[in-house]
Amino acid sequence: MTRVFITGTAGFIGFHLARVLLDDSFVVHGFDGMTDYYDVVLKQRRHQILLENQNFEATEALLEDDAALSQAIDGFGPDIIVHLAAQAGVRYSLEQPRAYIDANIVGTFNVMEAARRHAVQHLLMASTSSVYGANTQMPYAEIHKADSQMTIYAATKKATEAMGHSYAHLWNLPTTMFRFFTVYGPWGRPDMALFKFVDAILDGRPIDIYNLGEMYRDFTYVDDLVRGIRLLIDAVPVRPDRPEDIPEWDSLSPVAPYRVVNIGNSDKVRLEDFVDAIEAELGVKADRNYMEMQKGDVPATWADATLLNELTGYRPQTDVRDGIAQFVSWFRNYYQK
Repeated sequence: MTRVFITGTAGFIGFHLARVLLDDSFVVHGFDGMTDYYDVVLKQRRHQILLENQNFEATEALLEDDAALSQAIDGFGPDIIVHLAAQAGVRYSLEQPRAYIDANIVGTFNVMEAARRHAVQHLLMASTSSVYGANTQMPYAEIHKADSQMTIYAATKKATEAMGHSYAHLWNLPTTMFRFFTVYGPWGRPDMALFKFVDAILDGRPIDIYNLGEMYRDFTYVDDLVRGIRLLIDAVPVRPDRPEDIPEWDSLSPVAPYRVVNIGNSDKVRLEDFVDAIEAELGVKADRNYMEMQKGDVPATWADATLLNELTGYRPQTDVRDGIAQFVSWFRNYYQK
């Protein structure tokens, strides 16, 4: 059975991906730092669920702890590594920038070194739509220029893309970076908009709506996202013999087995409409507190998912209202609200 090492399995996306791979008969070793950026109990509960499967085991340590990470990876002997763990959050990066350097850059370097040492069949690593920064050419395509990051979070993610390319080139290490677009769904992070909105509305607290509601996001349901990752595991990039033959829509490097892939719903949703859908699902009106744009934020994100579709035949398609309904059902059950 194929052995997959996943960083961030107590996190939102890593938890869902691990469940999909376990259901698909993979053997999975999870790695997570259990930091207190948000509710550790939620992270522990995710790991408890995964540990019910005999093909899952986990190590709890920080990515920056190279000795612990190396021991876990060396002991497991992975065929594939999926690196999802990171210090997340655009806004938190304004307050604690060093956490992003330590986890996202140093931690990712440690993962890449282990992948090189084990000559894994495929290294897949998470990036973010935030790397597109000030780019206003939409929908965002992987071949667009992305050199104007607006937060240290986005800058660290762009740095890991560059690091990944260099390792792919130097060591012929097949590497896929995926850029996520506003992921949501059951077991989601408490710092994300959907979680905060539902929690506040049910408690009768006001919700903050930035840029006076004129914000657009490409909301991607978590099941769609991890389905995309699962399919990309099998889409291993190969160093091209003839770079001139690379299709114009493909981000494949001309000098390395490396590519970047968007995973998004390809449908930008206005924030006001998003809140309307939440209210409709909850049957409760929100007390809306309209605010100016936050520092480092962007007014819109929108994915071009052509490359994902070309590589896998798959395209995320969950309607945001259906996704919200799934989240609300989980939230009410988990928190008994």
